[in-house]
Amino acid sequence: MMSSMVYIGAAICALSMTVAAWGVTQIWTTMITTVGRNPQVKKDVDIYGWAGFAAVEAIALYALVIALVMLTGG
Repeated sequence: MMSSMVYIGAAICALSMTVAAWGVTQIWTTMITTVGRNPQVKKDVDIYGWAGFAAVEAIALYALVIALVMLTGG
């Protein structure tokens, strides 16, 4: 039987995944706005956009792994 603290910890990890999804949304929204205002910077903005996307998604995946480890009792 698992402790209730495990479920609370997994819920906090799920919250961080929600925040990561919000961060990805902000990255793409900012990129679209930036390229819409100045199309010449698309090549420069793409590099930083993909790097930011990868970093935010890595945080979400780490949170998912931690939540699964806690829930499986590993």
